[in-house]
Amino acid sequence: MNYFKTAWILLLIVAVTACGRKKGKPRQQEIVKTIRQLDEVVPAQISERLEYVAGNDGMMEDSVPAFRLSTLQYAYNRQQGTALWSKNGRTAPGADSLMQWINAAGIYGLNPAHYHAEALNGAREQFRAGKEAQKDAALWAKMDVLLTDAFFKMAYHLHYGVAPRDSVTLRKDSLLSDTVLTDLLQQALQNGNISAALRQQEPLHPGYIALKEGVQQYEQQFGDMRWDTLPQQYYDTLQFKQQLAARLILTGQLDSAGFVITDSVMLKNAVKKFQREFNIYPDGIAGKRTIQTLNKQPQDWMLQAAINLDRWRKLPDTLPARYLLVNIPAFRLNVMEDTANVVESRVIVGTPRTRTPILNSVMTNFVLYPYWRVPYSIVFKEMLPQIKKDVNYLAEKNLEVVDHRGNVVSPDSIDWNKLSRKYFPYVLRQMDGLDNSLGILKFNFHNKFSVYLHDTNNRTLFSNNNRALSHGCVRVQAWDSLAMYMIRNDPRPEMRDSVRSWLDKEEQRVYSMTNRLPIYIRYFTAEMRYGRLQFYEDVYGEDKTLEKYFR
Repeated sequence: MNYFKTAWILLLIVAVTACGRKKGKPRQQEIVKTIRQLDEVVPAQISERLEYVAGNDGMMEDSVPAFRLSTLQYAYNRQQGTALWSKNGRTAPGADSLMQWINAAGIYGLNPAHYHAEALNGAREQFRAGKEAQKDAALWAKMDVLLTDAFFKMAYHLHYGVAPRDSVTLRKDSLLSDTVLTDLLQQALQNGNISAALRQQEPLHPGYIALKEGVQQYEQQFGDMRWDTLPQQYYDTLQFKQQLAARLILTGQLDSAGFVITDSVMLKNAVKKFQREFNIYPDGIAGKRTIQTLNKQPQDWMLQAAINLDRWRKLPDTLPARYLLVNIPAFRLNVMEDTANVVESRVIVGTPRTRTPILNSVMTNFVLYPYWRVPYSIVFKEMLPQIKKDVNYLAEKNLEVVDHRGNVVSPDSIDWNKLSRKYFPYVLRQMDGLDNSLGILKFNFHNKFSVYLHDTNNRTLFSNNNRALSHGCVRVQAWDSLAMYMIRNDPRPEMRDSVRSWLDKEEQRVYSMTNRLPIYIRYFTAEMRYGRLQFYEDVYGEDKTLEKYFR
């Protein structure tokens, strides 16, 4: 064993045994006499920095948390403590490439500060400033450890996302272990192609790729802009109209050519255009919600897009060839087949108090003219108080009472005043028919939340811009198109006619799918649609919860 390897092992032992012991910051300068001495001195400086991370709860010397201490230790141990990003006072070609990724992290929905941008750019400036810095072993070590951590962190974030994963978004593919990440870095450095290694970590989903392109376009168009804030209340004054017009001109809803401030029609049409772009009812009036949306700065929209890029990274590396996706904030359902959109429908989702859950499942069957078994949450909150006032409420709502044996019970035989949340030995069931809350069709898929997709007897609500209106289930406007798609590839050619016949005769039937359809219910508040970046209201406040991970 040579002297250099022995020295590194001793340094590593010192670093490991120092875990849990609070450490002061490593030496910030150690000037060697000649460049040739750097490779001898830098390993000790690297060890000192790993010791600092170990003794300071994973915090690095620039006050940015390390990705994973064990990964850093493993990477340098495999290299016997030598620098990964420099040799003989010269940076590896990959260092410049990684710095480009770090400084441009925003277009990938990532925050440059998480990858030590300030400290690394500062170190590079020092190297450019003079020869003394180029002989500073402490500076070389600092840059090396920060670059290594930045690569590991960025590779992981591009693959799995920045925000924590939960039980729904948890992917079955293996984690990026210390070994996998170190192999990835070593191969990238050997090949001189950091960019290729990082690009390989990104999702290949068309929705992700399109959204990333939209973010880049938005950054080029509006990244350097900041517009004046409008008053929170609409005022019918010349000054307010001038402010409103100036704001709409900046983002292209109003053409300044030929516009005069007294042209109320042109200004109203510009407001309508803005409202349509942001899924606000297009009345042409700059009301409270419209002004709040107008006042969001480009950085706010970039943050919203970043959160949604992160959501794409939570999906599996590959999706099925065909699947159904419900996007809650967009109030829309799409069936995708080989990346083509084959069915699209408006949907109604749960209110903020009765949210539609995020889930993965597989659609197994649909029921024609279904009964609706009323969930107990609705029974106790909404129905039981009404029944106690007037038992005829049951007949008005087409509801029947069923006991635990499945027998229909006469409402008049029950003392409703004795029933409560603690004692209710019945089920309320809405009978089938056009007045049924589930409408004509109900689509079933296994899930622990007891939610499903269905038609509705209140179809006028599909014209609303904000369609967060249900108790949690998803109401589908184009239920018939979805049903016909599901039986399209049935090996029994007669099934399409049979289903149509059952519908015409109003028969209660169950159609079991031969080709089951994977279903994903997700929450995307930004997407690329019709060639432009489209944003949706954060109806459940999920974006607000995640913002802290991106700042």
